[in-house]
Parts: sequence; C-alpha cells; structure tokens
Amino acid sequence: MAIAKAHIPEQVEGEQNDVEYYVDFPSQGEAHKLFMLAKSRIKDIGNWGALTGPASSNFAITDTAGNPAFKTAEKGDILYIDMPGPGSIAGSGVDWVRIEAMEEFEDALGESEYIVLTVRPIANPKKTDALTAHFFSHKSTNTFIVERTGNRVVASVHGRNEMPNTDGNLIDKARNIIVGLAGRHGLSGPHWQIFVENLLKAE
Repeated sequence: MAIAKAHIPEQVEGEQNDVEYYVDFPSQGEAHKLFMLAKSRIKDIGNWGALTGPASSNFAITDTAGNPAFKTAEKGDILYIDMPGPGSIAGSGVDWVRIEAMEEFEDALGESEYIVLTVRPIANPKKTDALTAHFFSHKSTNTFIVERTGNRVVASVHGRNEMPNTDGNLIDKARNIIVGLAGRHGLSGPHWQIFVENLLKAE
C-alpha cells in the first residue's frame, strides 16, 4: 500500500490509529472486481452506518448549508456523523467533517489501483461561528483507503493527530474530551475494524 499511504497526512502531535484488513484472490481479475465494489462502497457515505455494525454512527453527505445531499462522495463535500449518545451543542447534535482530499486511480490490468479519502473536522455549516463541531480538533484527520496490489485488496483507516476538541462551551468541552480520549486510546478501533472488513465483503 506504499502508493496510497503516501496520501496520509503526516503525524505531528496527538495520537494515531491504524486498522487494516485484506483479502487475497487467485487472480488479478477477481481482485479488481472486489476493488471496484469496495470503491463504490467507500464513496457511498450515506450507507457507511450499515458497514460499521449495529448501534453505530449514521453518516450523511450534505450541501454547503448542512442539508442532506443524496450523492456519491467528492472532494470538498461536507459530512455529518450522528453518533450514539449525546451530540455536541456546537454541531446541533452531530459531528461535522469535510472531505479535504480524495485521490482515485483505476487500472484493471496494472499492478495497483486505489482510492484515498481524507476528512477533517470543521465548523457546523448551519451556524455562523467558526468553532470546530467535532470531538476531535481541526488538526485531526481520518484517511480511508481501498487499494488493490496484484491479487490482494486492502482496506484501511488511518487516524492522525488525534486530539480532543476543546473549543466551545463547557458541556461540549467535557463531551469532546471524553469521546476524544476514548478514540485516542483505541476504543474506535473495533468500530473501524468492522467497517474495513465489511468494505471487502463479497456481494
């Protein structure tokens, strides 16, 4: 995964987390078919909740005003994450991120092909303030990758510079510290492990 991983932001401060899952095939053609399926799943963000297991978060792409937009993911799209439990006041009950980078390369006959999608916490588009509306700070990122190399398809999630968001009111600060510290110490790992395994499930 050296090519795709080159797109992961540099780790500077805070914590980092990495989860990965792979499937090997007898032929490159079979591996390409699964890559294409997983690529379509990773771009279908509205269905991510079904890939993260029962009682998990719901995800949705929105327009610039924060209203749901039923489309496949593109660079610049805004997303919200509706987690179980109390949501942030700043986020109107949900956490907000933007797709700040998205790279795709498709080559069924080549040695490698991939899709890389990186998101970063942002302010609530429904409000005029500039406070980050997410349990992690604006410096944090999550990068989602599906890559085929030869006969192997790999799905992975990479958290970088994970630090609790201490912007905003006392209630949000307490909530973000609790949720953010849980994520930093690996409690989000099982959640993303289920996600990457389901990305690579055959139809």
